[in-house]
Amino acid sequence: MTSSLFCHIAGDGQPLVWLHGWGVNGSVFLPTVTQLPQYRSYCVDLPGFGDSQPQFGTLDDWAERLIAELPADAIWIGWSLGGLLATRVAQRWPDKVKALVTVASSPCFMARPDNAWPGIAPSVLQQFEAQLQQDLQRTVERFLAIQAMGSDTAREDIRHLKELVLSKPLPDAFALAQGLSMLKQVDLRDSLSSLTLPWLRVWGRLDGLVPQKIVPLLPVTPQIEDVILPKSSHAPFISHPEDFLQYLRSWLYEKGFNSSR
Repeated sequence: MTSSLFCHIAGDGQPLVWLHGWGVNGSVFLPTVTQLPQYRSYCVDLPGFGDSQPQFGTLDDWAERLIAELPADAIWIGWSLGGLLATRVAQRWPDKVKALVTVASSPCFMARPDNAWPGIAPSVLQQFEAQLQQDLQRTVERFLAIQAMGSDTAREDIRHLKELVLSKPLPDAFALAQGLSMLKQVDLRDSLSSLTLPWLRVWGRLDGLVPQKIVPLLPVTPQIEDVILPKSSHAPFISHPEDFLQYLRSWLYEKGFNSSR
């Protein structure tokens, strides 16, 4: 099953493509993009999430759908699972992606005990898989609560996040299972060296899903910048929006990505 993706479009100027994480939809970025009116933001609902229909296939199939429907000169900003997808798009179509921003994202989400790669314990994803079969909405709401960890206003953040995300249809169960499979199986580590474009990597020091221990294990080039937010967890744009926006704006300005195309 394929269909056009839903995008909330706001602002005017240099295009920014925003890709959300597992269990939510593009609405999570609406408070952020309202603070960036000088850019033309495309807040995407990934296949099977929000107002986008499901699409069978792999991460690469999703990537092909995105690159076909979104601007060719955009800066791609991906959070969590969305960062994995944005990274794959940048690898396959480097001539169509101006720059990459990943937020609380990893090229390999699953922990690999054989080579001490830090990540999500297999038991955590297995637990989410089991819960999906029992109560879809409760599983999604539980995952939303994790996103605000580390915030001084966690309860308010969770309430606001639920309002945004649950204003749209719940994710398709098949799409949620697809996403979990991608988190479990996709490993882009060996192909990261092919990326030569400007790349900002934003991390939360308190993130329990994507630990900052990953940072020194990743490639470093003059084009890559790492920012670790000391009080943030897995969703810094929700828990610490001013800090997140400050770093993002500064980086965009430094790289010459102003409001003009």
